[in-house]
Amino acid sequence: MAAFRKRRTREHVIADLSVNHVERLILRCGWVPRRSYPDYGVDMTMESYNADGEVENGTILMQIKATDRIVVVKKKAIAVRLDWRDLLFWLNESLVGILVIYDGSEDRAWWLHLQEALRAMIFRIDRAPPETVTLHVPLSNVLDEAAIRSFAKLRDAAAAKTRDV
Repeated sequence: MAAFRKRRTREHVIADLSVNHVERLILRCGWVPRRSYPDYGVDMTMESYNADGEVENGTILMQIKATDRIVVVKKKAIAVRLDWRDLLFWLNESLVGILVIYDGSEDRAWWLHLQEALRAMIFRIDRAPPETVTLHVPLSNVLDEAAIRSFAKLRDAAAAKTRDV
């Protein structure tokens, strides 16, 4: 009868570890992570605070992908396939979106600013979009506390551009 029970797979475990990994880094900065249920492509949001502990305007959105087998391209980036519908969401999102790739076998993660990466790609509009798109997350973009703090700067820069318009 045990064969009919639901099982917790390795994919479930590393998905939880990936979210926990990001949460711990955010908490070490003194900021607040918030998990999204259901996620629909946004797994977590992050609120930041200034040196006086006052909340800062704007949130950072995160999509987190977990794996035990990262695919490294040309020894400098991790190849990640994402659904076109997720990318369309990020292209049209005004809040900063960060893609996090978590390697469960090494307990490490890397990040990519989604809007910046997607706007740098060239999409032909004379044909239907592909079902998936491969993004390259630089191995130099290690997710650590410094990276987490840099996301607030990305948010502030995006807000400044909006105010200037």
